[in-house]
Amino acid sequence: MGAALRTLALFLVLTGLFMVIGWVVGSYFIGDWLLGTLIFISIAVAINVFSYFMSDRMVLWSYKAKIAQPSEAPKLYKALQNVCLKANMPMPRMAIVNIPTPNAFATGRNQKNAVVAATTGILDILSDDELEGVLAHEMAHIKDKDILVMTIAATIAGAISIAARMLWFGGAGRGQRDGNAMVLILVAITVPIAALLIRLAISRSREYKADYEGAMLIQRPRSLANALAKLEVGNKRRPIRSGNPASASLFIVNPFSGESIVSILSTHPPIKQRIRKLEELAQKEGYLR
Repeated sequence: MGAALRTLALFLVLTGLFMVIGWVVGSYFIGDWLLGTLIFISIAVAINVFSYFMSDRMVLWSYKAKIAQPSEAPKLYKALQNVCLKANMPMPRMAIVNIPTPNAFATGRNQKNAVVAATTGILDILSDDELEGVLAHEMAHIKDKDILVMTIAATIAGAISIAARMLWFGGAGRGQRDGNAMVLILVAITVPIAALLIRLAISRSREYKADYEGAMLIQRPRSLANALAKLEVGNKRRPIRSGNPASASLFIVNPFSGESIVSILSTHPPIKQRIRKLEELAQKEGYLR
């Protein structure tokens, strides 16, 4: 499915989930299911528009990322320039996140507005080849417009979870009076889970593709595999302690992975599987690195 269709499908599905919440709010709190549905449709549209135009700024702000000039980050600039030349893509803006957790992410709604951010931690532990592998992965996300899809999914899924929690706490008391507690609890549980699974499915499937495209771009699958192995260790040792977990899918590896996470609920495929696929690609294509 093309990026435009994936984005449209995401808007429609997640807006539909918001409509479900609106129907419940209207039926059991307002007394008018249509009014409740219209209110939450309006909220969903507003969130969609905000996510499309402002998501990159919000992500950069939440991690205190600073836009960097080439002279401020020469290693990052050189590696990113090499990747962009190979990909025949325009140079995105660069940003530095001053934290020791080794990681990187891309954000923005298209190639013209894209930003590639790297933490100081990743610049310290990766070789030039490994850094190029990471940046090639991020540029693949930009080319395929994954960053738009995943950012919108994360933003709306987070909003749905908040709205459902409001139903949970606000509806239980009323449910005890009118017998509708089970309906409210069911919606409060299932809607955020549905939104989460949609976001995870999109993120996990696109990570495999970005690994493949990034590795083929630089023709060094093992460089990316080695980088992923280092990042897995680094993020377990020093996970990010602040920030929005809803944006975890934007990073090349889960930055909140200090604690054990059930595989199906992770925003990323298991690192071992990603490395295995890259090793298989290197053997199949005859790459030594």
